[in-house]
Amino acid sequence: MSFEVSAQAYGRFMGRYSEPLAVRFLDMLGLDAGQRALDVGCGAGALTAALVSHLGGANVTAVDPSESFISEMVRSFPDLDIQQAAAERLPFGDEGFDRTLAQLVVHFMTDPVAGLREMARVTKPDGLVAANVWDHAGEHGPLAAFWRAARELDAQVPDESQLPGVAEGQLAEFFDAAGMKGADATKVSVFVTHPSFDDWWEPYLLGVGPAGAHVASLDPDRKDQLREECRRQLPPAPFTIEASAWTSIWRK
Repeated sequence: MSFEVSAQAYGRFMGRYSEPLAVRFLDMLGLDAGQRALDVGCGAGALTAALVSHLGGANVTAVDPSESFISEMVRSFPDLDIQQAAAERLPFGDEGFDRTLAQLVVHFMTDPVAGLREMARVTKPDGLVAANVWDHAGEHGPLAAFWRAARELDAQVPDESQLPGVAEGQLAEFFDAAGMKGADATKVSVFVTHPSFDDWWEPYLLGVGPAGAHVASLDPDRKDQLREECRRQLPPAPFTIEASAWTSIWRK
């Protein structure tokens, strides 16, 4: 699995779901003019862009461990403070941000508890730490139909249901383990309509994340079989995907 892919590839694959999720996420948090926000694991910039629209570029900082994402983020947001860094080692002093956020990142952290602990460290008193992860374990994430199809063809395929934090209650448990007791926990859903099956399927060919890596590992015949099984799993086009994410928010 790799996220050393272009921001354009990631945007085509996940941006169609992460961009509306970012809007819902920030609506839950509340943002005030002048606040400073840190986007941890900014990826292709879905949450970063939403933060900039609320707070302005001078008040938004973003980090990501992927060199390719950071290079393209710097080109897309030349006025922002954007740095290459992992969540577990944030390159900032204590208590510098009013909102420290991680969208669709915790389940890919090397050490989720350490990453969340770092997020708490760099957050001001009375500030918020918040994170969300797709509900992959409950099969309510945006990739549910894909992984159902993959398992129909290979029951042993490693899907994303075992990633840390993607089952009900796990994200809140990570917050507790990181010292952020009593974090709010809820589920947030977005709805994305695909005009055709090909519109839904083609981004899976871009090699993004575990799903893209799985497709890339298949020979042409098995790839065709997976495509047709996905078609069978989905309703006739146009169809709407409901993508749900577990969300936790903690006030310092």
